[in-house]
Amino acid sequence: MKSLIRGILLFSLFIIFLPLHSLRAQWVQTSLDSVEVRTFAFSGINLFAGTEGGVFLSTNNGTTWTLVNTGLTSTSIRSLTVSDTNIFAGTPSGGVFRSTNNGTSWGPARTGLSDHTGLGYYYISSFAVSDTNLFSGTDNGVFLSTNNGTNWTNTGLAGFSVHALAVSGTNLFAGTDSGVFLSTNNGTIWTMVNSGLTVTSVSCFAIINTNFFAGTVGGVVFHSTNNGTSWAVASNIFNSTVTSFAVSGTNLFAGKQPGMGVLETTVFLSTDNGASWTHQGLVAIGVNILAVNGTHLFAGTNSAGVWRRPLSEMITGVNDQTTSPPFQFVLEQNYPNPFNPSTKIRFAVPGLSFVLLKVYNLLGQEVATLVNEEKRAGSYEVQWNAIGFSSGIYFYKLRSGNFVETKRMLMIK
Repeated sequence: MKSLIRGILLFSLFIIFLPLHSLRAQWVQTSLDSVEVRTFAFSGINLFAGTEGGVFLSTNNGTTWTLVNTGLTSTSIRSLTVSDTNIFAGTPSGGVFRSTNNGTSWGPARTGLSDHTGLGYYYISSFAVSDTNLFSGTDNGVFLSTNNGTNWTNTGLAGFSVHALAVSGTNLFAGTDSGVFLSTNNGTIWTMVNSGLTVTSVSCFAIINTNFFAGTVGGVVFHSTNNGTSWAVASNIFNSTVTSFAVSGTNLFAGKQPGMGVLETTVFLSTDNGASWTHQGLVAIGVNILAVNGTHLFAGTNSAGVWRRPLSEMITGVNDQTTSPPFQFVLEQNYPNPFNPSTKIRFAVPGLSFVLLKVYNLLGQEVATLVNEEKRAGSYEVQWNAIGFSSGIYFYKLRSGNFVETKRMLMIK
């Protein structure tokens, strides 16, 4: 009886907080949590996250993370980029650091430990790579290095805080508090391209074919089809800073900060060049950075670490199966969740293993067996059809050898 009463109480509490939970349900918080994530970079299977505590590395799609800070004398990381075999990390006042061994060790990417060429006096907000040219956006203009960060040259825009950089062919764009600047000669000459840009504090860029997008501190997204010669409002539905864009094919994702005292989603998707947007979850979690890698969208947040979500849940025509074997066992959150009457569960197996996947009710009683067989290395998806079962909380458990993981799901009729 006590167990039944406790179960009913838990179910009631779950229903009360359902609106908040349901909009996060398809997102999975990785093991890198409770930290502020500012930036991402990808290199093969390596995923790097720049945080207020340094650089973290994941080689298994964000399931586990390792701190890779050796040699970093400044661990507040605001920007990351990859150029050939080099990884660069930008800091607020410690200059630019470079790693040539996937983050195992870092060194100052400059000629001296405290000289001007190392950008040690500036806030490094962004990077852009064009062939052998590495550009850095700072709080005092744009700097260029042609020798992997050893030396830097101020290309212009001195006195301007550059928040975002983007490269499209021979065009280099810089987003500042005074609008957008364009250079067609690697920063030798800059031209302001603000026609139609009614909000000039630019926070992020995205490029899809000939479509160029600028997100602003005012929450307005602008669209240009002529390399910034003229701009038009694509959308003004965002009531706070648009912090980041991510692109998958012709699909544009936008991340934002939550409005003051408002429970709202902070990730959005547009499939029509920013004209309309759909909510994609993460309620009241401030998003600093979005990035697409493989079959997932990653979100770096203010204080909740890294979250990921399969693109196939948001975009039609995306295959969520990976071509390379997973590195370890993974059990993902079911989707949809809540569900009625069926839901799908994804899991991954790193090698030939006997796998058990079972469903239990709130009292711990087994109600269904979804998998009970040997599986080869790979990613799998199964469906549970709960017709005939009552509404409530259920648990699904994946067991294989010493690996055991359990997650919760909710059916509502």
